[in-house]
Amino acid sequence: MLRIVDSFYVKSAVDPNDYPASAYPEFAFSGRSNVGKSTLINLLTNHHGLAKTSGTPGKTRLLNFFLTRYRIDDNEETGFMQFTDLPGYGYAQVSQTEQEKWRIMVSKYFEQRVQLKSLFVLVDIRHPADKKDMLMLEMLRLREIDHCVIATKADKIPKTKQAKVLQVLARDLGLGDHPIYPVSALKNTGLDKLTDFLESRL
Repeated sequence: MLRIVDSFYVKSAVDPNDYPASAYPEFAFSGRSNVGKSTLINLLTNHHGLAKTSGTPGKTRLLNFFLTRYRIDDNEETGFMQFTDLPGYGYAQVSQTEQEKWRIMVSKYFEQRVQLKSLFVLVDIRHPADKKDMLMLEMLRLREIDHCVIATKADKIPKTKQAKVLQVLARDLGLGDHPIYPVSALKNTGLDKLTDFLESRL
């Protein structure tokens, strides 16, 4: 089992020239504003406050890079990987100009960050499939970028209804046979599937 044993903030950037130099595999976190990207990074790293969270949608406007050290308990292997917190999309009060800046910034990241191994696309389990999430997933498929979908705030749906909700969400997002992983920050559940996923991509 993979565990993250140390982590720290590296830097924030907009342009590829400012990205931190790194030889380590990188995993990015994407989703609508306020879906819980920063919270999930803090959970995975067990480092409260590593990624700055905010109740204000649209707070993150930069690419935020974090370096983590992991340990795999089965074979005592250790190593490093990097997390990138992408700015949230879909916040209505962000101007068209800002949205276009976001699109260009993220497109450049996808095109030029050769270390990128996979992308976590976060969706809110309480809401139906969103068109902007569908567009993100379609872009990842077209660019052939490895990814998986995480349904956040899973504690808001009763366990007896969760499987059906996830089934409908996966269908409407066009995931096919790809899994969707429910996670609850409040109850700290679902992280084992994500650490297994990370380990499989290293």
